[in-house]
Amino acid sequence: MSKVVSPAAAVARIGDGAVITVSSSSALGCPDLVLRALGERFRAEGHPRGITSLHPIAAGDMYGVPGMDHLAQDGLLARVLAGSYPSGPSSLPMPDIWRMIVENRVAAWNVPSGILFDMHREAAARRPGVLTKVGMDTFADPIRQGCAMNDRAAAEPIVKRVEFAGDTWLHFPNIVPDVCILRATTADERGNLTYEHEGAYLGGMEQAICVRNHGGLVIAQVSRVTAAGSLRPHDVRVPGHLVDLIVIDPDQKQTCETPYDPAISGQVIRPWSSFALAEHGVEKVIARRAAMELRGGMTANLGFGISAMVPRILLEEGHPEAVTWAIEQGAVGGMPLTGFAFGCASNAWGFMPSPQQFIYFQGAGFDVSFLSFMEVDVEGNVNVSKLGKKPYLTAGCGGFVDITSHAKKIVFAGWFEAGAKIALSETGITVEAPGKFTKMVDAVEHVTFSGQRGRAQGQDVIYVTERCVMRLDAGGLVATEIMPGINPDRDIVAASQGRVRVAGDAVQMPLSLLATGPMGWQP
Repeated sequence: MSKVVSPAAAVARIGDGAVITVSSSSALGCPDLVLRALGERFRAEGHPRGITSLHPIAAGDMYGVPGMDHLAQDGLLARVLAGSYPSGPSSLPMPDIWRMIVENRVAAWNVPSGILFDMHREAAARRPGVLTKVGMDTFADPIRQGCAMNDRAAAEPIVKRVEFAGDTWLHFPNIVPDVCILRATTADERGNLTYEHEGAYLGGMEQAICVRNHGGLVIAQVSRVTAAGSLRPHDVRVPGHLVDLIVIDPDQKQTCETPYDPAISGQVIRPWSSFALAEHGVEKVIARRAAMELRGGMTANLGFGISAMVPRILLEEGHPEAVTWAIEQGAVGGMPLTGFAFGCASNAWGFMPSPQQFIYFQGAGFDVSFLSFMEVDVEGNVNVSKLGKKPYLTAGCGGFVDITSHAKKIVFAGWFEAGAKIALSETGITVEAPGKFTKMVDAVEHVTFSGQRGRAQGQDVIYVTERCVMRLDAGGLVATEIMPGINPDRDIVAASQGRVRVAGDAVQMPLSLLATGPMGWQP
């Protein structure tokens, strides 16, 4: 019998109370047609009811791929655990899933992406859940929020502290999924899946194994079907014995704005001259200072925001391959993309499955991580995962907690103030009018990175802004490097309401950061 069915027939097999795991990363690899069919079935029939959905990385975004928003219906969705959620600009309406969360209509947790992948692995092997130090002293720790995003979630704890082998750990008990929904490019008649047009493998294999090992249902969305035996065995990323049903969507996009770019899937190599350089401006200056922490031969992790500009800095300097980039979706090497395509890379040297990439991150095999911040407090804690006034402007923690938990070196980058009027020239940066508020606060709204734990572990942490570079010492945040043109007393100490002090031996940041041409970085 053929495994190919209509989207409606596939989701008709999902029962009330099912636990569904979805492989996706925003629009990248999102099985949107199947998710839409599930939402349509509920609107027509009132079933399935009370499902739990697991999303190690977000399904959908705010740029044209609804993803988990298809499931955001009262009665359909009871619980959601996600590493990240759809996010976007304040000019767009709040996604339905975020509205459900803030209105306490669904129990919602933000679980670090790597831990969610770990939970699938442990459930697949029938081990007793995840035992980890990732997330200790952050919002994922039960001494804080325990990953809960609202009151309904707080009433159902999913993590606890336990003592084991003379040490304290976080324990995440298993949540066993009944259904896996994943996406690939091609399926053969046996259900073998290949990913030749995809920008990442993500976690489809591991999620499918978890569901298969517990007798569940695996649904694969693909753009085409080929004859049995026509796929090269080495190209098959998910073998057919793990796949029950195939849904065809010939119009599935590579990303929300990319029908298909062969450089993203590694089928062609773009000339380095075809990539746009970072636009000259204050954020480029910040990214340049961050890039000064690099040396040739390093492997560096990269996060969204200003930090995503760092590879373009090296490109402008004429050394695009001096550093190996590793991003959580799985691409290694090449040129990580920015904007809506973040999570993909052109000219990648290879792709790792996301769960394996997170093992590499959690164990700190890389040299340095470049990440952004929304706010930093006097303890050195960083928040990127919660913005109470407009929660959907952040995607949540994603892989941030997994990456920073044991990283040897972390470079955080961001603006010192929000909305300040800044003048940039080749001789300095001038604050012409103060911002609406400082991002240096007494206590962050959400602890996504623990400064206290970072100090205890001896992590090398710096905070790079347009005004200064800060480090954390026993007395709190201290500016050790000052941008030319900045008045330290007014623009740093007073602007932070005294939360940042200036080191007595602070040095001036190099003028080369401000140049309109290359700054002279060498590997």
